[in-house]
Amino acid sequence: MSIGILTSGGDCPGLNAVIRGAVIKGDRIHDVPFLGIHDGWRGLVEDDIVPLPRNDVRGISRAGGTILGTSRTNPFEHGGADRIREVMDARGMTGLIAIGGEGTLTAARRLADDGIPVVGVPKTIDNDLSATDYTFGFDTAVSVATESIDRLRTTAESHHRCMVVEVMGRHVGWIALHAGIAAGAHAILIPEVEVSVEQICGWVEDARDRGRAPVVVVAEGFVPSESSRQVHAPRGLDAFGRPRLGGIGERLAPQIEQVTGIETRAATLGHLQRGGVPSAYDRVLATRFGTAAVDAVIEKQWGTMVSLIGTRIERVDLHSATTVLKTVPRERWDEAAILFG
Repeated sequence: MSIGILTSGGDCPGLNAVIRGAVIKGDRIHDVPFLGIHDGWRGLVEDDIVPLPRNDVRGISRAGGTILGTSRTNPFEHGGADRIREVMDARGMTGLIAIGGEGTLTAARRLADDGIPVVGVPKTIDNDLSATDYTFGFDTAVSVATESIDRLRTTAESHHRCMVVEVMGRHVGWIALHAGIAAGAHAILIPEVEVSVEQICGWVEDARDRGRAPVVVVAEGFVPSESSRQVHAPRGLDAFGRPRLGGIGERLAPQIEQVTGIETRAATLGHLQRGGVPSAYDRVLATRFGTAAVDAVIEKQWGTMVSLIGTRIERVDLHSATTVLKTVPRERWDEAAILFG
């Protein structure tokens, strides 16, 4: 018996802590060896797999990224369940732990439906999986975004400029909301709430009139209400057919400057939010997910995902985990909007 483990999709602070937690518990408690799968689903369909002994995971929980590598390979474009079953059988792999976000876990759900013995671990800085209260990586991303906004505010104040800060958030605005509130932004723009450019400019002017350097935080998936509801995706689609987002901040900045007359600059934080060492909270949550995932494999709870409910780690069905995204409720944004301008 051996357990395979892979990390797929966008990298995220805390991935190595999951790997470490799983391997150590698998070795110490269940006496089961692990196989490390390189670059997500690509490594599994191409049989790029190596032994992953306990010594190889010592001290990695504090490291960012993933020692296994990652990719956005879609396994269903490379043989699907039949190819994966073939590789797992050849390697003596009796169970699989797939660590990833919406795309990865959707693929894992489809594979589980086809009989692949897989358990999921939720990973996304967007915090958009409805079946878990929090995902690791979110806390780190919010902390990085908040610090970046604080730094950008000082240069904006020095030059009396408006600063538009674009953060990640494909379908949901949790990072923008939390970082915006923490940093005292004058406007927070998220995909869940339609806001016009006119209203944005009104908030900017209100801040300027009070002697402030306006700060606007915008999630990459935000679309102004005047637009056709098409997100700004100049780089096409990824392997799962999703738009590659980025650039809404650069589009908004000149519009704000034209309407308000305030010199406006845009800063896209991008992969800064994913990189670097995970926060203490993310290290602990990721470790708990890793150890719980091993237990689910040992108990053959295939097609499930480990989840944080309150303070407890529980198991949920992958179908419920991937069917509905956890969006920001309108009332949460309204609470923040009281402080805008």
